[in-house]
Amino acid sequence: MSSWVLLRGLMREQRHWGRFPGELARVLPDARIVTPDLPGNGERHALRSATTVAAMVEFCRADLRARGVPAPWSLLALSLGGMVAVEWASRYPDEIARCVLINTSMRPYSRFHQRLRWQNYPAIVQQLWAGGVENQERLILRLTSRDGDIAQRQGLLERWLGYQREYPVTRANALRQLWSAARFRAPAARPPVPLLVLSSAGDQLVDPRCSANLARAWQAPHAVHPSAGHDLPLDDGAWVAEAVGNWLRGADAR
Repeated sequence: MSSWVLLRGLMREQRHWGRFPGELARVLPDARIVTPDLPGNGERHALRSATTVAAMVEFCRADLRARGVPAPWSLLALSLGGMVAVEWASRYPDEIARCVLINTSMRPYSRFHQRLRWQNYPAIVQQLWAGGVENQERLILRLTSRDGDIAQRQGLLERWLGYQREYPVTRANALRQLWSAARFRAPAARPPVPLLVLSSAGDQLVDPRCSANLARAWQAPHAVHPSAGHDLPLDDGAWVAEAVGNWLRGADAR
């Protein structure tokens, strides 16, 4: 049985995957799917968030060992989670079977204003200054998703607010996560594991060119969703699962 580890991004927890683990399980029926929380998020919200991506890697490795999930692991990672996956595969390639990187960005392959679209700076600065959980979650939803009608989005927002009330991400932990992501730099060499890059043409948070640049530099296959937002597994999880399945079938055929 293969083990797939799903890694989330900034200030998000395992419940933010929504229906996606089930959608992936339908494509990979023999896989064990694990959705750990990074320190400072979800069930780990009481912990101090790491200030380096390398420390996040060590936390995840220890977490999987404690769960009794044996390596090698396949990583599917979104945004900041993609940085964790790249660092992990570079440091411990024997532990990683493959990586799927979704809407991630990292130096030196992307410029700062591409990694976080400059058009969003005023809203993000205002949120950091003024605070407020409901405004925070509304902003995150607006910046990361383009799917659903008004009623669906309102229902999603209510669920997210419930997550935050139960397992609050502190402002200090949010800033630690931002700091770790901002200063992360990809290793000089491509991680020596199979890589698939997925991105969204409708990403309003991170410029889609970040994924294109990374895929080109590392000569990795790259699939682009024509309309989804930054949270691609939320907007069209079935498409992500199908892309992973197609990639695996192609790899098996070779």
